[in-house]
Amino acid sequence: MHSSTARHVRRIPATGAVVALAAGMLVAVAPAAHAAAGATLPFTSVEAESAASTGTRIGPDYTQGSLASEASGRQAVRLAAGQRVEFTVPRAANALNVAYSVPDGQSGALNVYVNGTRLARTLPVTSKYSYIDTGWITGAKTHHFFDNTRLLLGQNVQAGDKVAVEAAGVPVTVDVADFEQVAPAATQPAGSVSVVSKGADPSGGGDSTQAFRDAIAAAQGGTVWIPPGDYRITSSLNGVQNVTLQGAGSWYSVVHTSRFIDQSSSAGKVHVQDFAVVGEVTERVDSSPDNFVNGSLGPDSSVSGMWIQHLKVGLWLTGNNDNLVVENSRILDTTADGLNLNGSAKGVRVRNNFLRNQGDDSLAMWSLYSPDTGSSFENNTISQPNLANGIAVYGGTDIAVRNNLVSDTNALGSGIAISNQKFLDPFHPLAGTITVAGNTLVRTGAMNPNWNHPMGALRVDSYDSAIDATVNITDTTITDSPYSAFEFVSGGGHGYPVRNVNVSGATVRNTGTVVVQAEAQGAAAFRNVTATQTGAAGVYNCPYPANSGSFTLADGGGNSGWNSTWSDCSTWPQPGQGNPDPDPGRNLAKGRPATATGSQDVYTPGKAVDGDANSYWESANNAFPQSWTVDLGSSYAVRRLVLKLPPSAAWGARTQTVTVLGSTDGSGYSTVVGAQGYRFDPATGNSATVSLPAGTNLRYLRLTVSANTGWPAGQFSEVEAYLTS
Repeated sequence: MHSSTARHVRRIPATGAVVALAAGMLVAVAPAAHAAAGATLPFTSVEAESAASTGTRIGPDYTQGSLASEASGRQAVRLAAGQRVEFTVPRAANALNVAYSVPDGQSGALNVYVNGTRLARTLPVTSKYSYIDTGWITGAKTHHFFDNTRLLLGQNVQAGDKVAVEAAGVPVTVDVADFEQVAPAATQPAGSVSVVSKGADPSGGGDSTQAFRDAIAAAQGGTVWIPPGDYRITSSLNGVQNVTLQGAGSWYSVVHTSRFIDQSSSAGKVHVQDFAVVGEVTERVDSSPDNFVNGSLGPDSSVSGMWIQHLKVGLWLTGNNDNLVVENSRILDTTADGLNLNGSAKGVRVRNNFLRNQGDDSLAMWSLYSPDTGSSFENNTISQPNLANGIAVYGGTDIAVRNNLVSDTNALGSGIAISNQKFLDPFHPLAGTITVAGNTLVRTGAMNPNWNHPMGALRVDSYDSAIDATVNITDTTITDSPYSAFEFVSGGGHGYPVRNVNVSGATVRNTGTVVVQAEAQGAAAFRNVTATQTGAAGVYNCPYPANSGSFTLADGGGNSGWNSTWSDCSTWPQPGQGNPDPDPGRNLAKGRPATATGSQDVYTPGKAVDGDANSYWESANNAFPQSWTVDLGSSYAVRRLVLKLPPSAAWGARTQTVTVLGSTDGSGYSTVVGAQGYRFDPATGNSATVSLPAGTNLRYLRLTVSANTGWPAGQFSEVEAYLTS
C-alpha cells in the first residue's frame, strides 16, 4: 500500500543545482475557520455556487481528475454561451478577479455587467495555462483546470450592487469572484531611477530587459521605479543586490516574463515590491528556471505586495536568503510550487500571503544540502493546490507553521505535511522543535492513488527516516476533511517510527472517516481534542508494514467524540460509514454549505443555516418553483425538519407549498415528502414541522417551494434537520 511515493514528486531543480458574511463569502478566512487563521486580504471572495445563476452547478466532488474536485468548495457553476452568474457585491470595490475554467484548447471572454449595464471591457478566459500533464509523477493525472483573470471595473461599486459575468462564445465554469478596492497608482519615489528613463517600453511592445538592467545598475543603494504600464522582459535579471525594485501597485505595473530574477547568490538587501510579474508558463519543465525568483535574493531581503502568476514556481529559493521576508503577496496559477525554501533558509518569514491553484506544494521547506532553520510560514491563506500539499515541511530544524488557512487540497496531498521525505541526498531530517499552531484546514486531505487509501488533513510522515524531533500541534481546526483529520504514517513503507508528537486543543468537525489515522509505529499524546460528526470511527490504528510495531495514543485528558476504534485492519473505512451520531438532538443542518436556484439581494442560501432566526434566505422573486439545498456532510436517517421564518410580528402569517427531496450523492434526488402547504404564523413562533418517513436516508436535503401566500418567493430563516422524530 505504501510502495509508491506518498507525495509523488521529483523535486524541481534550479539551473546549475541538483535539482461573518453570507455563506459563500470569504474574508481572509473560510466558513467555520479559526478566527486567527489565514491572511488579512485586500479582497472579499464570493463562491459562484452561492450566487444567482442561469448556469448549472457542478459538485461537490472529491474525485481526482474531475473539474469540481479542484474548485474552491468543490463546487462551481458551468455556463453555456449566454448564461451568467450574478454576484451580490459584498464590499466597496473597483476591481474584479475571477477563478474560472474553459474546455481544453479553447479561449474566449466573459462579459461583465454592473447593475445590469454591460461594460465595454471583458474578462479574457483561456485554457492556455491549464490542463497540465506530469507523466513522470506517479499517480498524477491531468490537472490544474482553473485559472484567474482580472479587470479594473473603471467605476466604484458598493455592497449590495450586482456584478454579473456572462459566457461569451465558449462555455466557462466560474468558481469564485474576488472583489477588491484597489488604491490609486502610487507615484514615483524621490531620487529613484525609472526604468522608462533607461528605455523601457510601458506599452509592452519593445524588449525592456536591458532597460531594467541599466536601471538596477544606476540605482545601487536606492530604488528602481517601475511606472504604470506593461513591460516585456525576454531574459532573466541577475547580479541584483542592494536595491529596491518598486512599482505603482500590482494592478498597475506589470512585468511580463517567465524568468524574472535568476541568480545563485547575492550580497542581499534586495527589496521587490508593489508590481505584478505575469509569465507565459504553459507546462511544467523541471529543468527550467521558469520562476519569479530562482536562487537567492541574499540576506536581509524582502518581497512584498506582489502579484505573481503563470510561472512554474513563484520563489524557488536556494543559497543564502537569511532573514528574508515574503509578505502581502498573491501567487496564482503556478504549474509547481508557490514558494519553496530549498535548504539553507535561516530566519525566513513567509507571512500574510494568498496562494491559489498551485500545481505542487503551495508553500514548502525542503532541507536539501543543509537544514532550513528557525523559519516560518505564518498567517497565509492557501486555496486549491491541485496536486500536492497546502503546506509541506520536509526536514529542517526549529520550524514553525502558524495561523494558516488551507482549503481544498487534491490528489496527492494533505493540508499540512510534516515529513522526513528526502527526495534527494544530502537531506537533513526534522530536528529540534517543529511548531504547528493555530492552523485551520477546510476540506483538506485526499485519496492517494498510489496507496489506494487516503491522506489526512494534517500528516506527520516518517517517510525516509524516523521522526525524532518534537512536533507540537496546537489549536488546530479541521473542518469537512473528506477522510481523516490527523495521520501518522511511514509513507515510504519502511515502518520508521513517528515519535514525540503532541496534539492539543484541536476541534474536528465532520471528518469523513476517522479523527486519527495511525499507520506507523510510535506514539502521540492528545489533549483537549474534540470531534463531532465523525464519519466512521474515532481511530484507525493499523501500522504498516503489518507487525512493524504499534502506535500508542496517550490520552492527556479533555478529549471527546472520537473514542471508538475501527476494528478491521483488512479494510479501509469509507466516508460516512460508521457510528451513530453521538448527539441525536443536534441540528444536522446548522452551519452546513447551502445553495439555491436563486436568491434575492443579500438574502443568500446560507442565511437559512446560520443559526440566526432573524436572518433569512429569499429566492428569486416571481419565479416559482425555487429550490434550496443543504449538504449535511454525511448520510443520515433524518426524521424531522423544522422550517422557520423570522419570529417578528412584522412577518404576516403565510402558507408555503414545499416539496421535500433527498439525495445521497448530490445528483439523483427522490421525493421524500410530496408537495404540501405549511402554515407559518408569528403568533405560534412562525415555524412548521415536517415529519419524514422512517427509512429516509439522505445527505443532501432539498426543499422546493412552489407557492407562498405572503410573498412571491421561497423564504426560510432556518432549516433544521434532526435524527429524532
